[in-house]
Amino acid sequence: MPQALIEIVEDFQSVTEPERLEMLLDFSDELPELPARFAEHPDLLEQVVECQTPLFLAIEVEPAGEHKVSLFFSAPPEAPTTRGFASVLHEGLDGLPAAQVLAVPDDMPNQLGLTRALTPLRLRGMSAMLGRIKRQVSERLAAAEG
Repeated sequence: MPQALIEIVEDFQSVTEPERLEMLLDFSDELPELPARFAEHPDLLEQVVECQTPLFLAIEVEPAGEHKVSLFFSAPPEAPTTRGFASVLHEGLDGLPAAQVLAVPDDMPNQLGLTRALTPLRLRGMSAMLGRIKRQVSERLAAAEG
């Protein structure tokens, strides 16, 4: 797992369950705004339908070199849990080489220790976000190499 994501997981695991939920809500405030190229063209974003609230994401992968990944998310302010999950993924994965993003374990969301604090449906939403990210990265790599 990438170092930034390891540190986030360790931070979550080092506190009590109520504090983990508070930490997730703090992350929701840190989700970057969409750049204009996506905000003005929402059709470029993919909806993660497994999320309970509307969440959209877009991925960019550099065409050469390490194929660094850029992540972009759109989630409403009234959905702090969803925004928090998106922000965790953004902070932990944005700017990393594609190989590192693809190597993130699929169960990483469960490693945050929120399984008793949140419903399984909410946790499935974060797993779906990670799955979409990895799928889009794989698609972009195939296109760049093909």
